[in-house]
Amino acid sequence: MQSRAMDLRRKLEILADAAKYDASCSSSGTEKRDSRDGGLGSTEGMGICHAYAPDGRCISLLKVLLTNACVYDCAYCINRASSNVARARFTVRELVELTLDFYRRNYIEGLFLSSGIIRSPDYTMEQILNVARLLREEHGFRGYIHLKTIPDADPALVAKAGAYADRLSINVELPKVESLAALAPEKDSGAIRRAMGDLRLRIDEAKEARKDQEAGRTRAAPPRFAPAGQSTQMIVGADNTDDRQILHSSANLYGSYRLRRVYYSAYSPIPDAPSALPPAAPPLIREHRLYQADWLMRFYGFEAGEIVAPEDSAEGGGAPGMLDLDVDPKLAWALRNRHRFPVDVNRADREALLRVPGLGAKTVERLLAARRHRDIRMDDLARLRVSLRKVAPFVLAADHHPRAGLLDRADLRAMLTAGEGLARQLPVTGKPQQLSLFGAAA
Repeated sequence: MQSRAMDLRRKLEILADAAKYDASCSSSGTEKRDSRDGGLGSTEGMGICHAYAPDGRCISLLKVLLTNACVYDCAYCINRASSNVARARFTVRELVELTLDFYRRNYIEGLFLSSGIIRSPDYTMEQILNVARLLREEHGFRGYIHLKTIPDADPALVAKAGAYADRLSINVELPKVESLAALAPEKDSGAIRRAMGDLRLRIDEAKEARKDQEAGRTRAAPPRFAPAGQSTQMIVGADNTDDRQILHSSANLYGSYRLRRVYYSAYSPIPDAPSALPPAAPPLIREHRLYQADWLMRFYGFEAGEIVAPEDSAEGGGAPGMLDLDVDPKLAWALRNRHRFPVDVNRADREALLRVPGLGAKTVERLLAARRHRDIRMDDLARLRVSLRKVAPFVLAADHHPRAGLLDRADLRAMLTAGEGLARQLPVTGKPQQLSLFGAAA
């Protein structure tokens, strides 16, 4: 018994560490299930790990590979066939027992399961599917399950996986088809896209069936298929794709497959890497800026083509086609488009307010609600925890008009990023307090 426990511990060390390179781990957007309805686990509550729901709840997931052995030899992957790393593999039963044991100890609330390709895509997908099936059917596990699907696997296996999983994901791996062909020739970008398209159709069909049942148009129980949708991951910095191309690729993925998320993972140099790969990792701030830009596309009405500065732009730093690493993308856009400011917070529409640096989506909604009852002043913005230093040059309020020429100053970018100068010029009075019209500040 002791040797078996040690064996499982060693497997977990290897396979949990190997799973850290997969960033597409999220637990948001699924249906609510509670153990009080019968079964074990739930998708609700606070957790201890690294996946967060949109409302800020932390959901703890056991993030692990079924195995890090792989028949593919993708140049950028630490687990590629030719890589000299320790290998391990869970049996289906071992992984099921481990998941349940961790849940009972209150370590986790769900499972994120991926795997290297063993024997064949179909065999690997079948093993992944069996883990989810045993958890759901034999043990009544009602926690969150996210499965990484295998693009080349039989669609029937993927369809079965969707009946058990909350979310499915297929990694596009790299932003450009040419890069995938060069660095992962055994992977077929066409097969990846076809598999994503098939997932979209099945997810849409399940949603429509649920709507029909809720509307009373049918009594048939709707099929369950990945209620939290699908996601994907791109590796950033393993090839020469610039940020403009990455964002256009993401916009295409969102539009074509209705993805819930595109995850960006900064390339991590690996031992004995081929010469085609860069010797150093890209700065992590690049990954962060891409997430911010992605957020602008998803929730702020920005198009992919307007986020990255034009090549002839004189504002800011950075190489052509790349996001400015020193300034967040919305502020960088505002500095390049000063003619669109200042925006009147008491009269501007929602779309214009969403483009103001320092105003988040929730803040904009509260401003729109509050201004029906009173004129918005700078104190009101302060009560909403808005950075007055950041927002002041770009807005008009009942008691605030930016100084003449402020938006035209050549050193405005430096003033905003250095955190000096403007703070002394703002009409801030008193200590910020909660304004009841707005509700809790975001």
